[in-house]
Amino acid sequence: MAALTVVGAGAWGTALAIVLAGNGHAVNLAVRRKSQLAALRADGENRVYLPAIRFPPRLGLTEMNESAVRPAEAILMAIPSRFARVMFAPLASAISTDSLVISVSKGIEPDSLHTMSQMLTELVPPAERVAVLSGPGFASDVAQAKPAALVAAARSQAVARRVQTLFAVKPLRVYWTQDVMGTELGGASKNVIAIAAGISDGLGLGSGARAALITRGLAEMMRLARAAGAQRETLAGLAGLGDLVLTATGDLSRNRRIGLALGRGDPRPPQVEGTPVAEGVSNAQAIVRLGERHGIEMPISSAVYRVLYEGASPGAMVEELLSRELKAEF
Repeated sequence: MAALTVVGAGAWGTALAIVLAGNGHAVNLAVRRKSQLAALRADGENRVYLPAIRFPPRLGLTEMNESAVRPAEAILMAIPSRFARVMFAPLASAISTDSLVISVSKGIEPDSLHTMSQMLTELVPPAERVAVLSGPGFASDVAQAKPAALVAAARSQAVARRVQTLFAVKPLRVYWTQDVMGTELGGASKNVIAIAAGISDGLGLGSGARAALITRGLAEMMRLARAAGAQRETLAGLAGLGDLVLTATGDLSRNRRIGLALGRGDPRPPQVEGTPVAEGVSNAQAIVRLGERHGIEMPISSAVYRVLYEGASPGAMVEELLSRELKAEF
């Protein structure tokens, strides 16, 4: 069994640490804030992110520092995208050149517009040892051993299959791909579309409107991925369509809940330290900018951005989308 370190004790990082440790791996969960580390040790669970789900005996808890990553055969980077570089960079020099580095975060850097694997390649080269795990899965479901299907992506087939084997523990079914860009863009862009679907439901527009947003949102995701050099079929799989359907319709989706609140006219859920982060909020601007960089039309993502950052009303978002020029579907 492998020695693993999960860097980041949010919901997803904690869930994966629980699953891997429960299946025999020696796992350390690296925690940034000392107050959170003390609480995790005292409670034997992550009450903020995954309440009432107990830690398995093989799950260790440690401070997020160089000592946490130095002995690990694989490091899982589970830090929200907008904090990832500043929090992971101080650890980079301590990571062995033989270690795998696996991003399990879904997002785009706001300034550089890099994906998480691109950012990690800068910090811990070469690119061949950097991988991604993505796909549809809610942290609480996975931590409670409910089945989920994910995808492991790496430039090297050998590395992708190594990551696949590492995570192929019940309840996870893991596939592999060499399309790293498509896997990451699917995971990042679907969050913004899920906010739009939540807004639609919050406005009470019905199931047909939600289905239209999901379908046209997928087309938008495919255009962006293809322009960035990814494979369109990746977006039709787990990392794209699968993750989009889950995030746009599941009641546990933070992005959907933010959209629902906006559509209903509720106060916007705060994005503050110590609460689960909805990546769609922080990534809406980056996704729109990435579309502009590639000359890709992103009407749904752009409309969500205007609601989140320019004060546009949810109703105006719907009117904007419905007033677009008539055209062929494909």
